Amino acid sequence: MIQSFDFSALSDYSDVVRHGVYITLLLITVGAALGLAVSILCVWARLFCPAWVRIAVTSYVEFVRNTPFLIQLFFIFFGLPQLGVSMSEMTAAIVAMAINLGAYGTEIVRAGVQATAKGQWEAATSLGMTRNQAFWRVVLMPALQKMWPTLSSQIVIVMMGSAVVSQIAVQDLTFAANFIQSRTFRAFEIYFVVTAIYIVLAALVRLALRLIGRWVLATGEVP
Repeated sequence: MIQSFDFSALSDYSDVVRHGVYITLLLITVGAALGLAVSILCVWARLFCPAWVRIAVTSYVEFVRNTPFLIQLFFIFFGLPQLGVSMSEMTAAIVAMAINLGAYGTEIVRAGVQATAKGQWEAATSLGMTRNQAFWRVVLMPALQKMWPTLSSQIVIVMMGSAVVSQIAVQDLTFAANFIQSRTFRAFEIYFVVTAIYIVLAALVRLALRLIGRWVLATGEVP
């Protein structure tokens, strides 16, 4: 038996959907900014910090890249309180996203730094800069410019993965979809609409990141 579709049943929940979109965008904006900062700091640590710090950073990157994001989220939200570290659902989601993106971003930024011409390092040191100063003032920005498309794709992937934060009651777009479906029983309609919204959000985030790469990175300022 083919069921008729009724999208009008969703109109009463437009505020719930809008709130879900807002939370999803807030998560990716804050999570991406923090994740990018973690990536840059980890690459710097691998270049200039003592061996034990480099080992710790490498262990962090490998741990995150070889475990599911959902497990990382559950560990932060459900596991850390047993060690006395408690946080709200929203904070846990942002921390998990930043840690996840930070690990993948570390490898992406590191590839950009390694691809930087040796002459740039030599030119910087010939001007009296230390290797540390050369990294921040000369090498980092060209590396980000080279790898920005790859970083942008990773940020979008993390945004898509953020759908699982509804498992800890963060009221994102997926949480809104599940909430509406549980009350209207219009599963096809709501998940069809939410799928379309995610596609639009992904396109908008890619556009915003492209503009950042074109306007912000080109000025020599780290986003």
